[in-house]
Amino acid sequence: MIVEDQSQVIAFLSDADSHGGVGPVEVIQTHISAVFLVGRTAYKLKKAVHLPYVDFSTADIRIAGCEKEVALNRATTPELYRGVRRITREPGGLAFDGPGPLVDAVVEMERFPQDGLFDELALRGELTRFLLAELAGAIVSAHAGARVIRGERGSENVAAVLDINRAGFGESQVFDAAEVARIDDAFREGLERHAALLDARAEAGAIRLCHGDLHLRNVCLFQGRPALFDCIDFNDRIATIDVLYDLSFLAMDLWHRGMRNDASFVTNRYLDMAGQEDGVPLLPYFTALRAAVRAHVTATQAAGMKGERAETACAAARAYYDLALDILTPRPARLVAIGGLSGSGKSTIAAALAPRLGAPPGARLLESDHLRKAMYGVRPEERLPEQAYTAGISDTVYADLAERTHRLLEGGCSVVTNAVYDRPERRDALERAAEAARAPFLGIWLEADPALLRQRVSTPRDGVSDATVEVLEAQLARDTGPLHWARVPTAGPLSETLSAIDALLAGERS
Repeated sequence: MIVEDQSQVIAFLSDADSHGGVGPVEVIQTHISAVFLVGRTAYKLKKAVHLPYVDFSTADIRIAGCEKEVALNRATTPELYRGVRRITREPGGLAFDGPGPLVDAVVEMERFPQDGLFDELALRGELTRFLLAELAGAIVSAHAGARVIRGERGSENVAAVLDINRAGFGESQVFDAAEVARIDDAFREGLERHAALLDARAEAGAIRLCHGDLHLRNVCLFQGRPALFDCIDFNDRIATIDVLYDLSFLAMDLWHRGMRNDASFVTNRYLDMAGQEDGVPLLPYFTALRAAVRAHVTATQAAGMKGERAETACAAARAYYDLALDILTPRPARLVAIGGLSGSGKSTIAAALAPRLGAPPGARLLESDHLRKAMYGVRPEERLPEQAYTAGISDTVYADLAERTHRLLEGGCSVVTNAVYDRPERRDALERAAEAARAPFLGIWLEADPALLRQRVSTPRDGVSDATVEVLEAQLARDTGPLHWARVPTAGPLSETLSAIDALLAGERS
């Protein structure tokens, strides 16, 4: 794996005297890089590795890789990437940017606090919905600006990823031949099922030169906003992917950490902002594929470790492997509709239900408030004028909601919808969508005492609803007509409401 001795370079970068006496120097290791933190600067050294998916075997290759890394990452976070520094051999030893022969090279970056990395925020429970929404927006912007790559079918693109995976698993000592064959066969079968959709998305421009390594540790809080950094620069093949495969690494990382609600939230927020809804049937497959990639990369890292660290890495690799196979387990598509008057808790309940349905990262969450605001081209948190809530506009929103739901169910995706649904014809349209797709349907009507509804609506809150007490009063005065959905009270704790809904879902499955 390591094909060239870099010990002198590492010693040079680790020495505070190399940086004008500023110190101490902190070193962070990854499987293909070493990062040296000193003062307000970070130096990233590419390790002299030669793997199936990356070749940094010579100094010339590494300096070219550094230049490419800076160019690519400046597209999303120009303030972080200062440039490339040459490490040269001089009469007195190694030096930065001397006239002597090239020994190695590093990327010079603006240092940011390590506690601002998103994986650190996640560990401390500080990864808020606001930050995740901002992150989703940053990814949407990055994908919108990414170069479209044509000339290859989408199925061929994914097949290439599977080939890299199989080679990567073959390099490890963690998985035996039968395990490698099992997971490879499962992905090849999935590829056959999804080939037509993958090809259609490639034709439509979904394959782009993406970040490629979009997990929590490659996102930081920089100048108060989420910043994407450390994209794949060493292999365009790995980074030339469907934009939803790029997103899926983040979803998988969150899900693997047990942050399932967050994985569902960031995925659905991205879809709300970017569209890409035709690709939702691919999300579980892409998420599983990301877990498999992590499995073989972690297994490769384990080979260079000893003792307890090696055992921990091997266990982590197996956990990713098991997650990939679990995600690939088929789940039938189903529809759960959440209705109720303003203040009944629809948004909270719907968001909590979405990750519980379907394969990771969970069901597609379709909300009337989001659809309405997308029609007007505003962010979910922005308020709309009263004329955006006329009966005609609302009819259009509900019709769009039913149509999207039907398409997703037909594609094998579970769906959770969130809207008032206080009119029989709107409830009926949704039920017909499920019936046409031959998908199980569960309608849930959330209810609470009017006084509690008024209190909730009048209390300042974050979220996308524009409902006021006046809107609620109009809803209370309206006849909802015959209501056949399951009535679930929401006056108690959230856990109590979810338990009641879980019981309803379990009853349908039995």
